[in-house]
Amino acid sequence: MNSVVAAAVSTSAVQAASASPAVVKEKAQHTVRKPYPNYKIIVLNDDFNTFQHVAETLVKYIPHMTPDQAWKLTNQVHYEGQAIVWVGPLEQAELYHSQLIRAGLTMAPLEPA
Repeated sequence: MNSVVAAAVSTSAVQAASASPAVVKEKAQHTVRKPYPNYKIIVLNDDFNTFQHVAETLVKYIPHMTPDQAWKLTNQVHYEGQAIVWVGPLEQAELYHSQLIRAGLTMAPLEPA
């Protein structure tokens, strides 16, 4: 009876081996790079910050902001109610946003650009 069991085991092993595919196709490895999303910093108009304070604060905390750009944005905040003052990666946006809040500017929440 042991020889019958051994024959059955070897037959099933042969069938299992022949059922496996002869050629294995490898998947092509493609790396898809996705850029980090940008966020925008929006300054809102209010009744207590002066033009001078808003412009000076933008120059102080927003990298590469010139006084001329700051004054244009300050006027946009005043006449249109808001202005996007910077767009970039989230971590930097969080830093600049919190600095502008600490300086007393009225800010919209960060939002994706």
